[in-house]
Amino acid sequence: MSDASRYLQDILHRDIPLTAHMGLEALDWQAQRLRLHVPLAPNVNHKNTMFGGSLYCAAVLVGWGWLHLRLRELGIDDGHIVIQEGQVGYPLPVTGAAIASCSAPPEEDWERFIKLYHRRGRARLTLHTTVHDHGSEQPAVLFSGQYVLHR
Repeated sequence: MSDASRYLQDILHRDIPLTAHMGLEALDWQAQRLRLHVPLAPNVNHKNTMFGGSLYCAAVLVGWGWLHLRLRELGIDDGHIVIQEGQVGYPLPVTGAAIASCSAPPEEDWERFIKLYHRRGRARLTLHTTVHDHGSEQPAVLFSGQYVLHR
């Protein structure tokens, strides 16, 4: 686990206690891509697949974590990140541990977001995240969330 991953996991477990109960682990932060691991056992439902609420949380949190780490890299630590809106689809069940991932948005969206935050102290960014069964690359969850950074 990298220092950035360990840092994020500590923040999540401290500030959002549900993440510790879910067993969420920050796997890696590389090339502006974040991956989180969520085990099945504490998140299982009555069908022995992963509970939809846990999958939704993982999808939201990987976007929140991506934004938190990216801002930290730029030395921007004077804002609060919140999820404003999200749309989710569940094309496949998750039958084992889950991997949630988020990659960088288009560069022009990122630059607009940063400029607006510096100018107004508030900006919105849409991030797309996925969740899949560990060992599979087929998305089991597709999430699009609008995150707001405000002072």
